[in-house]
Amino acid sequence: MSRLTVYGEAGPGTVLFDETEPGPVAAELAKINVGFERWDAPVHLAADAPAEAILEAYRPYLDTLMGKTGAGSADVVKLTPDHPMAGALREKFLQEHTHSEDEIRFFVAGSGHFVIHEGGKVYVTLCETGDLIRVPAGARHWFDAGITPSFTALRVFTHTEGWVAQFTGDAISERFPLA
Repeated sequence: MSRLTVYGEAGPGTVLFDETEPGPVAAELAKINVGFERWDAPVHLAADAPAEAILEAYRPYLDTLMGKTGAGSADVVKLTPDHPMAGALREKFLQEHTHSEDEIRFFVAGSGHFVIHEGGKVYVTLCETGDLIRVPAGARHWFDAGITPSFTALRVFTHTEGWVAQFTGDAISERFPLA
């Protein structure tokens, strides 16, 4: 079940908001210009489906989404506990960063935490299968795939370079519990 928990930036000691219902989660995230939607899982694929099959199965949804956002490309990112770079990729994503374009992810399978640092608060959003999140360009954030990462997500890009991060150097992510 998806969940949004909001804390003060000092650490997880004070919970300012905690919700699992998609409507209130989306409304709270909209206050900081983050988009959140829960899609009824429109496509059912085998866990080992290749990226090409996932993209093809979701093509109608991607075309609509890209038309709304002006994005020009999409790909599939998949991370499992047995991936040889799982630990290194997790560490990279755990560092607070920004992007020059919106970061749009749709979770095809599994889960992960998008954490947004905005206005003196930290918004920890557990995204699971069927969740779409759009973190706006310039938003300070990080992603925690967990100690045993297991997710497959569609990534939607405007720029042809794909995922390019500008790391802030702020160690705030170290003050929050890891998934």
